[in-house]
Amino acid sequence: MHWIEFTFWPATLAVVSIVCAVLAFVHLLLRHRDYRSAAFWTALVVFSPLIGPLLYLFLGINILRRRAKHYRSGTYEPWLDQVPEHPLPFPPESCEAQEHQQLAKTLDRISRFCFTLGNTVTPLHNGDEAMPRMLAAIRGAQHSISLASYIFEAIGIGADFVTELSNAVKRGVQVRVMVDDAGTRYSWPPVVDALVNAGVTARRFMPNRMILRLITMNLRNHRKIMVVDGNHAFTGGMNIREGNMLARKPAHPVHDLHFEVTGPIVAQIQRVFAEDWAFCTSETLDGPQWFPEIPSTGKTSAIGIVDGPDEDLEVMPAAFFAALNAARNEVRIITPYFLPTPTLMAALRLCAIRGVKVTILTPAQNNIPLVGWAAQTLYPELLAVGCRIFESPPPFDHSKFFLIDGVWSFLGSTNWDPRSLRLNFEFNLGCHDRELGQRLSAEMDAKLALSREITREGLAATPVIQRLRNGFARLFIPVL
Repeated sequence: MHWIEFTFWPATLAVVSIVCAVLAFVHLLLRHRDYRSAAFWTALVVFSPLIGPLLYLFLGINILRRRAKHYRSGTYEPWLDQVPEHPLPFPPESCEAQEHQQLAKTLDRISRFCFTLGNTVTPLHNGDEAMPRMLAAIRGAQHSISLASYIFEAIGIGADFVTELSNAVKRGVQVRVMVDDAGTRYSWPPVVDALVNAGVTARRFMPNRMILRLITMNLRNHRKIMVVDGNHAFTGGMNIREGNMLARKPAHPVHDLHFEVTGPIVAQIQRVFAEDWAFCTSETLDGPQWFPEIPSTGKTSAIGIVDGPDEDLEVMPAAFFAALNAARNEVRIITPYFLPTPTLMAALRLCAIRGVKVTILTPAQNNIPLVGWAAQTLYPELLAVGCRIFESPPPFDHSKFFLIDGVWSFLGSTNWDPRSLRLNFEFNLGCHDRELGQRLSAEMDAKLALSREITREGLAATPVIQRLRNGFARLFIPVL
């Protein structure tokens, strides 16, 4: 009897391991789209038939199908009216149209939104510039406020947001706040609890518990959006954290860049929030308090680019690839995490081979060391074809934008890494405006002046122990 009991559990465990491995392998063969990532997971499943399938379930499968089209179909979307003959961000007879019209047409097809004319996009440096402007907008709100953030702390500057949002509710303003569930765990107490206690309607994005949360923990809403009265928006890559307030000398300072946006493009930013909110709560945000008529305010032409592990899967990588393919003179990239997909790596190399100047700026000391180590293994093949790579000194720089020929700029929440390009819900603006491009290029020049250029000789002199460390980190690129 004891012998039977002794052999039952090992045998059961062996059978379960085999079944899980087979199921994971079948899913890899039928559903996994990235063959390099599939090879990584296959090896893990084969050599670790119990742990491998569990990790694949939690980290490798996109199980989210939220039917975003269902939520979109219930509301009027004027930017999805019949596409004009020339869906360009500039007059078709202009000289710039001849050079850039193909990229404009491509972005118009890639994105489910259309180009809007007459916008203003203003860069805001760090929380010292961005947060006061955002708080002032909240104080001036008359009808509605929608706010989404990946990380939203309830302390420091975050507490100021909680207070102002609560005051807006007391004035009769309709307020909706959404924070990613994983992002709420970066500080204590959770900001959603503080907001609800202050009378603000707030929700976590995908707040599953226990095993359900383990399965979906790799799918995060990384978007940063705030829209006031439907006509005044803030978006970019900045979280609501005390670390962004550099003038206050925080314990963990973070450089960052955010953007203030006015003009017709704000309706697209609001629609992205409304879709996410409908997914979280089943509440439809519609009507003039959320979607008023918006006049032109400037000369920036812009299009919203939505990306996520649902119906918008891999839209951003396609947009980035199209932009790199269209580059004729210069490509400039600032990103905190530089682990581009093989396709984007090839596009960057081809840009340099074609004679396009490619400059990449990323932090010297990454807040996620494994990402920084893995990124260094990608440098040699880019340097070999003439790309220039710089690393910025501490404090950590979380800024992110992407410039093409000084005219096109892509700005928002997307990083150049597999998580951001495939797993996260992201939102970027594609902008055509030479003046905006010059401002962002000057911003990058200022950062480059303080940064160290990476050379082939310097990489060759890297100690063997560090190269082994970096090579080991590279093995995990598909899941970073």
